Amino acid sequence: MNGKTLISLALAVLLCAPTPLARAQDMTLDQVIGLARTQSVAALRAKSGFVSDYWAWRAYQASRLPSLSLYGNLGNFNRTLNLLQIPETGEMVYTSTYNMQNSVGLRAAQNISLTGGTLTMYSDLSRIDQFGQFAGKTWYAQPLTLSYTQPLFGYNQFKWDKRISPKEYERAKRNYMEDMEDVTMLAVRYYYGVMSARRTYDISVQNYNNTTQMLAIARERLGLGTVTRDEYLQLELSQLRDSIAINDNLVSLREAQMQLNSLLGLDESYEVSPVLEEDLPDIQMDYNLVLAKCAGNSSFELDNEISILNAESAIEQAKANRGISMTLNARFGLTNSDSDFSRTFANLLDQEVVGLSFTIPIFDWGLGKGRVRKAEAAADVIRAQVEQAENDKRISLFTAVGQFNNQRQQCDVSRRAAAIAAERYELVMEKFRSGTARVLDLNTARSENDSAIQQYIGDISSFWNYYYTLRKLTLYDFIAGADLEVDFNELLK
Repeated sequence: MNGKTLISLALAVLLCAPTPLARAQDMTLDQVIGLARTQSVAALRAKSGFVSDYWAWRAYQASRLPSLSLYGNLGNFNRTLNLLQIPETGEMVYTSTYNMQNSVGLRAAQNISLTGGTLTMYSDLSRIDQFGQFAGKTWYAQPLTLSYTQPLFGYNQFKWDKRISPKEYERAKRNYMEDMEDVTMLAVRYYYGVMSARRTYDISVQNYNNTTQMLAIARERLGLGTVTRDEYLQLELSQLRDSIAINDNLVSLREAQMQLNSLLGLDESYEVSPVLEEDLPDIQMDYNLVLAKCAGNSSFELDNEISILNAESAIEQAKANRGISMTLNARFGLTNSDSDFSRTFANLLDQEVVGLSFTIPIFDWGLGKGRVRKAEAAADVIRAQVEQAENDKRISLFTAVGQFNNQRQQCDVSRRAAAIAAERYELVMEKFRSGTARVLDLNTARSENDSAIQQYIGDISSFWNYYYTLRKLTLYDFIAGADLEVDFNELLK
């Protein structure tokens, strides 16, 4: 295959390559992050998760407030034969029942978190209409009745809900903020993915143009004998590879752009042109500050606290179910019954009902003891896991701080390296034009330049990834020097 054939093939590949995306718009990293946090599916999913947890919190709050309900039984018509026993003779006979019952009442109830009991106040009115031979009606009224139910030596679910539910709601807030930081890190990754793909594509186009120029020079020098046939063929092959690389890199650029567009909710034809911002914030992370902010702000400590509380709750419940179970029931009120509605509320009679129900296990084959031991063993495992998780968290924070503090210097080094590599590549091309450099020198300089640019972009991407990772772990804005804040009331609208 001669040189003209190779050039023709390279041009054909370029003509067949897909064209770049349209409607390009320069966008900074902050702008992309802002779009991702407001209109991405991941952000919507985070909001939906918080709203769900919020209503669980509202349900808990409602359980601590008095409840009011209207109850009743209307149009309960009954015409049947019932089997009854005559007390005097013991004879079993079928007796006709022919009546209709109606009742209505209003009930208010309040759970008592401190004791685990339930206080109820209600008022109701009933009417029975008897048909047939003994036709008539009877009213039954309970104008005011107070009822209290109190478990003794039992498991107090209200007490544990009071300890755990507020922590779960606070954890839901922090989980939302951490989920949003995940969205931010995803935006950073896709943003610099597009930037890297864009630079790779631009480099491949520039390399193709440079190789074409060098090939023309090499063709002249080949006639003069200052370039060998082998070196000339190396340049021809480089030109061909560059033309193929343009097509491959453009496909990679399209894929990276589509990932970013999908995150931002943009049309596929929309092109975000990332802006390389080289001025990085001058921040030095302090491990003790990071550790303190993680303990005070993140969901990690709350996760551990809730896990331990749930374990302790399970132990108490197992112990309560194992021992004596007693329930005190008390009811006090006024009542009366009469065939005349107006007399039903006159001369009301007192009603008092007090009772104690109990269950005392005598022998259960060790079932209760086994449940307690199982709950205690599970709690021991959870405490050990929490302790291990805290140690692992400290190690991960120490590593993250070290990575971030080193990355700033790494970015400075790679930026200088990229500038040096670009300048060297230009110098080698000038030397090649003047005949004082070989093709091998040219290829080496180009390869170093390509790698240096990609290394620099990768290091800046890592810098921001490390920063937002620490921001997620601490929910603290190290640039502004303040805790992250969210208007949750606005979020719930």
